[in-house]
Amino acid sequence: MKSTLPILLAVLIGTTACGRLSDVGQPPEMTPVTRSNESLAMAAPPPVDILAERDPLRASSLWTGNRQSLLGDRRASVRGDILTVVVEIDERAEIDNASNRSRSGSESLQMPELFGLPQAVQDSMPEGSSLANAVGTSSQSSSKGAGGVRRKERLMLRVAATVVDVQPNGVLRIEGRQEVRVNFELREMLVTGYVRPGDISRQNEITYDKIAAARISYGGRGQITDVQQPRYGQQVADIVLPF
Repeated sequence: MKSTLPILLAVLIGTTACGRLSDVGQPPEMTPVTRSNESLAMAAPPPVDILAERDPLRASSLWTGNRQSLLGDRRASVRGDILTVVVEIDERAEIDNASNRSRSGSESLQMPELFGLPQAVQDSMPEGSSLANAVGTSSQSSSKGAGGVRRKERLMLRVAATVVDVQPNGVLRIEGRQEVRVNFELREMLVTGYVRPGDISRQNEITYDKIAAARISYGGRGQITDVQQPRYGQQVADIVLPF
């Protein structure tokens, strides 16, 4: 068992190194658009207006209630529709707390006379010693604590999301992914969650605070992100080493 452990570690390190070496000089790959949840949702056939099919004149009228008409509601409502998610996070929090506690106590016990025992012992004690104050104790303790939290976050983004599913209660499940590659750095924005059709504005937009179970991720991958991350060996050492 001991002889196979170094071999396994060597194979693992070699596999990881080969995977990283294949990316040298190459920009980060973008996620394929095809076969994603968004593309599958948009490939679904749209709902059919039965009344419009029966009456061609009604379908071409400007006063019909279908989505293609002048007065139709063009907000996202069915699977495959697209809406805009507005992420505007500008939050600031400051928390300060302090505590101070102190305590002191003292006790003294004197036995000048106890059946003559102090006087009898006094004669055998060294010169200058006395049992006048037989027992005495004192204690003192104090503690001080202070803490503070200061946080500031600001993020302003807009990303198009697709309705990938309509729940039985009418709530829409949306997913959105946006990738921007500049030189050898890829920035990606991910948004998923559930929205109510009534919360979508007339501009077919919805703010992030109206998305239930929202999962918003903004990060990147590439040369800059790779340099900012610690090496695998360092991450393992930080977990394993107890000091």
